[in-house]
Amino acid sequence: MDCDNIKNLRELREKNKKEQEEIIFKFEEHGVKFISLDGVIIDPNVKISKGVVIYPGTIIKGESEIGENTVLGPNTVIENAVIGTDCVINSSQIYSSTVENKVTIGPFSHIRPNCVIKNNAHIGNFVEVKNSVIDENTKAGHLTYIGDSDVGKGVNFGCGSITVNYDGTKKARCNIGDGAFIGSNVNLVAPPDGIKIGENAYIACGSTITKNIPAGALAISRTRELKTIEGWTEKHKNIKK
Repeated sequence: MDCDNIKNLRELREKNKKEQEEIIFKFEEHGVKFISLDGVIIDPNVKISKGVVIYPGTIIKGESEIGENTVLGPNTVIENAVIGTDCVINSSQIYSSTVENKVTIGPFSHIRPNCVIKNNAHIGNFVEVKNSVIDENTKAGHLTYIGDSDVGKGVNFGCGSITVNYDGTKKARCNIGDGAFIGSNVNLVAPPDGIKIGENAYIACGSTITKNIPAGALAISRTRELKTIEGWTEKHKNIKK
């Protein structure tokens, strides 16, 4: 790289730094608190309300809007998304979606485009949501994928539960009613015309569900085969050095 290019890159970096400082100072004057400016990048069209707290490594892009008293970061990316009031977004990424009020997301969650996360919902660590509506007071604590789904109020997703919404050709929707309980390690397999889990239905952990479940029902779908070979460890322990 020649000296002229290096000079141009340095000038561009200094220009960007100055522009970022002006944007950040403007928000500080209106009651936004920056814990540290390290790695913070905010696009000029972003709107941030008073009382917002921003931690290092937070990037806010596009036409995003952040409501009052929300906490962002550290290491959070928000792009063309609307975030409501009193939310906590920790080490997560949100794209082209709406997050309502008093929602907690993260750490390490991914909200893909066309999602609506409604009031008081909780999207925990290593959870991915795509093209879905998550209604009020619903919780997905960890290791969950919710795609192309309409999820009601007060639903609980256990660890490792997923919606299986793609058959390689077509994507189908999953409809989960209010108060449903989705156990750990559950697969909700949506056929081409979709799948519906009724209100207050319980899906037992380890189940793979391929048909509609009526309201208030308990659904259990597991293999019945259990093979136990007694004494196996003692006979084969010599292979472990």
